Amino acid sequence: MSIETRQDIRNIAIIAHVDHGKTTLVDAMLWQSGIFRSNEYVVERVMDSIDLEREKGITIMAKNTAVNYRGTRINIVDTPGHADFGGEVERTLKMVDGVMLLVDASEGPLPQTRFVLRKALESKLPPIVVINKIDRADARIDEVLDEIYDLFIDLDASEDQLEFPVFYCNARRGLCRARMDEPDGPLIPLFEEILRTIPAPTYDPAFPLQLLVTSLDYDDYVGRLLIGRIFNGRIRKAQDVCLCRLDGSQVTARVTNLYGYQGLRRAEIDEAGPGDIVAVAGMEAATIGETLSDQENPRALPPIKVDEPTLAMNFSINTSPMAGREGQHVTSSKLKDRLAREVLTNVSIRVEPTDSPDTFKVSGRGELQLAILIEMMRREGYELSVGKPEVLTKEIDGQRHEPMETLVVDCPEDFIGVVTQKIGVRKGRMTKMVNHGSGRVRLEFRLPSRGLIGFRTEFLTDTRGTGLMNHLFDGHEPWQGDIPHRPTGALVADRPGRATGYAIAHLQPRGELFVSPTDEVYEGMIVGEHSRENDMDVNATKEKKLTNMRASTDEATVQLVPPRPMSLEQALEFLKIDELLEVTPKAFRLRKKILLAIKRKGKPTV
Repeated sequence: MSIETRQDIRNIAIIAHVDHGKTTLVDAMLWQSGIFRSNEYVVERVMDSIDLEREKGITIMAKNTAVNYRGTRINIVDTPGHADFGGEVERTLKMVDGVMLLVDASEGPLPQTRFVLRKALESKLPPIVVINKIDRADARIDEVLDEIYDLFIDLDASEDQLEFPVFYCNARRGLCRARMDEPDGPLIPLFEEILRTIPAPTYDPAFPLQLLVTSLDYDDYVGRLLIGRIFNGRIRKAQDVCLCRLDGSQVTARVTNLYGYQGLRRAEIDEAGPGDIVAVAGMEAATIGETLSDQENPRALPPIKVDEPTLAMNFSINTSPMAGREGQHVTSSKLKDRLAREVLTNVSIRVEPTDSPDTFKVSGRGELQLAILIEMMRREGYELSVGKPEVLTKEIDGQRHEPMETLVVDCPEDFIGVVTQKIGVRKGRMTKMVNHGSGRVRLEFRLPSRGLIGFRTEFLTDTRGTGLMNHLFDGHEPWQGDIPHRPTGALVADRPGRATGYAIAHLQPRGELFVSPTDEVYEGMIVGEHSRENDMDVNATKEKKLTNMRASTDEATVQLVPPRPMSLEQALEFLKIDELLEVTPKAFRLRKKILLAIKRKGKPTV
């Protein structure tokens, strides 16, 4: 068996925590490699192509691009930094031969960095470390480098992996230096290090074609595109190939179109070889993890393994009295088709039928991942109802086990007490505490995944918006016991109509309202949060009776408190087991599962 090498290709993934600047660094690499014309208009963070990615400042879908440097094609894959999108990460690492770890010069390595780096080190990928944002006023470069070494040791990195090269960058300005005492310059040393450190793809010339499908895309003209890396053999346009399915079956298919990557553009090519990342058209039935191989001598590659989902929610059609007014897609068949499409392109999402034909159980990695799916569907014109997120438990040795999380909190010293107390109630236990002497502390906890449901909003309120929190899946443990959820009840509208200022003014002492005057409400809709633990049916549409008596001064000058605006994440955190969130393209509305008050009496609300 003779192994050969393709020296004209390098495949590298960039891994970093959310908002540490990896997409900005890719921008700089694209500009300095001459991909764009000098007069070409290019948006910032060009790799974040989904609207939601731009708004939230996070990468959700793994994407790839390619640059040419000194005759070598460097394929760069931008990975999500959030653990909820770990399915994207695992696919990405199958496509590359090395990784670039990007770390903020002030914040240092954070939990999501740890998650992706662990996967990379397990795959024996050589790393290059880039410390970014060295121009920050609070940069602590030497300490951050020590923390990176500690992280590598903690993750059982090999001796070779520990001898990583380090670069110091300002990605926004496209500047880089190999040592801190050197002047800033362009990214040339970084490109040179990629050619030196990242191994060139190897292949066995005796092997037939083997292309692992790691991503899917869709083109209006040619249909579904399979994106993946060629490990052995060559693929040509109009070639007949064997599709090795996940269930072990084999199907003959034809490559109708073949595309390579140049910059951000897909370019049609006639042929590609080992190490190339390509897109193949012509196979409508293929999915992620399958292998394209030679028709005469098919050999499948090992499929992609992803971590198990930890959280599930029920998605159902919108059954409220206002259903069908604001969305285009409202039927269960449309909902089922959309979720089926999501499963095809997202390996870490699972969809299962339930007892009801209108309801589907959707499982994912975390609250954020499921919230992103709901938001994308809402923007596409879907109306749906979603239930309270619930954790997925496992039976291990006859005992019920639940998923656990490592939670890292960064907050001012003043809030240590309140944060520790709130996490203690949620069955969390502190495992580490680090004080940098800057007035802020970093606390690490281990707690059940369900303890985090509804915690983010409470945490931001307790720390007055100054706290940062990140969490990471950390195995299963025996069931930890009951965790108290929302301690308050709901104010529930008892009749349809439009909310009035008069009614809201009289309800304000009862709790916090979610609706404004003139908002339409219906029976069973939650119009506010009760100040006590029980639910309360209220009349939000009550009008003042007109008389010929002049209004007293205090009633005429009543002050209405502005309603509490609820984001999607906040609304999901608010839900109890007998409540639903109605999602439409124009609004989020909280409601009871059973709308009629007379049928709700005596139902559990925990």
